[in-house]
Amino acid sequence: MRLLFCGTPQFAVPTLKYLLAQHEFEVLGVITQPDRPRGRGQQLSVSPVKEVALAAHLPVHQPEKIRTPEVQQLLEKLAPDVMVIIAYGQIIPARLLSIPKYGWINLHASLLPKYRGAAPINWPIVNGETRTGLTTMRIDAGMDTGDILIQREIEIAPTETAPELAARMSEAGAPLIEETLRGLAAGTIVPRPQSHSEATIAPILKKEDGRIDWNLSAQEIYNRMRGFTSWPGAYTTFRGQTCHLGAEPAPEATSLPKEVLDHPSFVAARSIPATLVGAKGDWFVSCGNTTLLRLQSVKLEGRKQVSAAEFANGARLKSGERFGNT
Repeated sequence: MRLLFCGTPQFAVPTLKYLLAQHEFEVLGVITQPDRPRGRGQQLSVSPVKEVALAAHLPVHQPEKIRTPEVQQLLEKLAPDVMVIIAYGQIIPARLLSIPKYGWINLHASLLPKYRGAAPINWPIVNGETRTGLTTMRIDAGMDTGDILIQREIEIAPTETAPELAARMSEAGAPLIEETLRGLAAGTIVPRPQSHSEATIAPILKKEDGRIDWNLSAQEIYNRMRGFTSWPGAYTTFRGQTCHLGAEPAPEATSLPKEVLDHPSFVAARSIPATLVGAKGDWFVSCGNTTLLRLQSVKLEGRKQVSAAEFANGARLKSGERFGNT
């Protein structure tokens, strides 16, 4: 089977490497996003997919827009049997979809029709889901609306962050793409339409998503911390400065340190979200529904990340102070 690979970030790399190792597949080349300036020096940086392609001596195509006539001419000239597309970053115009014999086969990081959109790994964690999955689908003109080919469920660990889950899913997706391509060639896969009435959306992440709402429960805030790692993170303000926090849900109040339970501001803190209470290096933040987060790390804007104890010592923190605005 002759294929073109279309993808950009690290999430797509395991599948490209996997296909390159299979003798039954001939990878004709790679289509990836143009090199972009990154970092403080704003030097041009190549995509992870391009790095793999160059190491494998594959032709690399980087159109600014995939809808240009030149891309259509390229596809018609190469005439691939199938296009494999994973996290490419652009919408594919309808006129290109019918060029390959088996269509454009996409690996999507959710159990479609749930979590269509740009951030399907983040939002299930944010929403407290315990299971997610992978879907291979034949893309159509809509956003993640094409027919489902194969699906696999994946468990979300209670403390797993978005980057950790993404790494696991990207590895699991590689053999799933292989299975899909072999099934299409053999005629053993029957595509099935999605139930559009059951669809949910995983919108692109915005910086504002990371702002902590202290009226949420500790578990809800913790889920957002996990889901918004590494960006936009979970942030609030302290004494007028923006700060990013790391934390975990605290145990039930009955198992908290006696120094915390006996502290005069503890009862008040439980009823006023965003209030800090500390004892012997442990610091807790009150949240909605009288729940508590155990503070683990703090990164004030423009400074390095420090432990909760280091933050408290440096700020001369006093129990009863508050984070942000509720």
